[in-house]
Amino acid sequence: MIFYLVIIATVFNQIAFKGSKVLMSLYAMELGADAFVVGILISLYSLFPFFLAVFAGRLSDRLGPRIPMLLGSLGLSGGLLLPFLLPHLAALYASAAMIGCFYIFYTVAIQHLIGSFGSGVQRTRNFGIFSLGVALSAMFGPTLAGFSIDLAGHGFTYLLLSLIPAAPVVFLIFFAGGLPPAAAADREAKKPMADLVRNAPLRRALLTAGIIETGLELFNFYMPIYGHSLGLSASLIGIIMGTYATAMLMMRGLMPMLVRRSSEEAALFGSLSLAAAAFLMFPFITSVTLLMMISFVLGLGLGCGSPLSLIITYNRAPDGRSGEAMGMRQTANKFIQVLVPVAVGTLGSAFGIAPAFWLDSLLLAWGALIMKADARSRVGEGGWLPGNSNVSRRDQFRA
Repeated sequence: MIFYLVIIATVFNQIAFKGSKVLMSLYAMELGADAFVVGILISLYSLFPFFLAVFAGRLSDRLGPRIPMLLGSLGLSGGLLLPFLLPHLAALYASAAMIGCFYIFYTVAIQHLIGSFGSGVQRTRNFGIFSLGVALSAMFGPTLAGFSIDLAGHGFTYLLLSLIPAAPVVFLIFFAGGLPPAAAADREAKKPMADLVRNAPLRRALLTAGIIETGLELFNFYMPIYGHSLGLSASLIGIIMGTYATAMLMMRGLMPMLVRRSSEEAALFGSLSLAAAAFLMFPFITSVTLLMMISFVLGLGLGCGSPLSLIITYNRAPDGRSGEAMGMRQTANKFIQVLVPVAVGTLGSAFGIAPAFWLDSLLLAWGALIMKADARSRVGEGGWLPGNSNVSRRDQFRA
C-alpha cells in the first residue's frame, strides 16, 4: 500500500513541476522575453541540481527518503508561489532557481526509494509503475497549465500549481511511517565518488542517461516556442505535449513485456532508434495534426528512455551507493538540462529550428549504439536470457 501512496504523491508533485515549465515559457514570452531568455530560465531549473544532485543522493543514503522528499515538496510549492505574488520577469528567475534547488532532493530520493522496494523482476515492475505515474503527470501537467492559462491567466495558474504539492506534504508528514529507513553505513558507502566514475558499465549508463535527457529537454523546451511561432494557442500547445505524454504512458505500460523478451539494454536500443528517427523529421512539420502525430511517435521512442536508464543505473551501482549513483545520474541529466536550453536557444536564434533537432537525432543514435553494444556484450557473456533478464544485475556489471 505504501508503494502506491508514494507513486500518487509523486504524480501530484510531477504535475506541478511539468506544468510549471510550460507555464514559465509562455509567461516569459508574454512578458516580452525572447527564445534566449526562455532558455536561460529553463536552464535555471537545472543549474543548482547540477551541483546538488550527488549530495542529495548521499543524503538519501544516510537519512532515508522521507526528509529529502519533504524538503523537495515544500520547495516546489514555494517556488511556484513566487510569480503569483510578484508578477515580474525577475520573479521567474527566482522561481526557476528555487524549484531546481529544492526539487532535486525529492527527485533523487524517490528514485532511490523505488529501487529499494524490490529486486530483479520486482524492481523492473516497480520502476515501470513509477514511470507510468511520471508519464501521467507529463500528460496532465502541461495540459492543465495550458487550459488554466487560457481560462484564468498566468498568475492564477502559478497559484493553482503551487497548491498541488500540498497533498505530498500531508502524506510525508502524517502517513509516511512505512517508508524504508536509511541504509546502515558500510565501507562501500564511504568510498569517494571517483570509484563510481571508474566503473565503466555505470559510466556508460550515465552517458546514455544524459543523451536521453537531451531528447526530453529539447522537446519540452522547444515545443512551446515552436508552437508559439506557428501561432498556436496555449491550449493547443498543451494538447500536443499531452499527446506526446500519452505515447510515453503507453510505451511505459509495455516496458516490462519488452524487457522480459530481451533486456533493458536491447529495449533501450530500439527506443532510442525510434526517437532519433522522429527528431530527424520534426523540423519539416507545421500542421497541428502532423505535430500531434510526430509528437506521439517521439513519445513512443522516448517513453522507455528514462525508466530503463534508471533501472540500468541502479542495477550497476555498488551495494550501499545506489542513492549516490542516482545522484550522479541526476548530475549528468542536470548538466544536459542547463546546456540544452541555452545552446538550443542560441542555435535556434541564429540558424532556425532544424539544426537543433538534427543534432539531437545524431546524439540519440549514438546512445542507441552504446546500448546495442552493451546488449551484445551481455549476450556474449551469458549475462541474460530472453524471459529472464533481471537476474543478479548488480553482479553482472562490474568494471
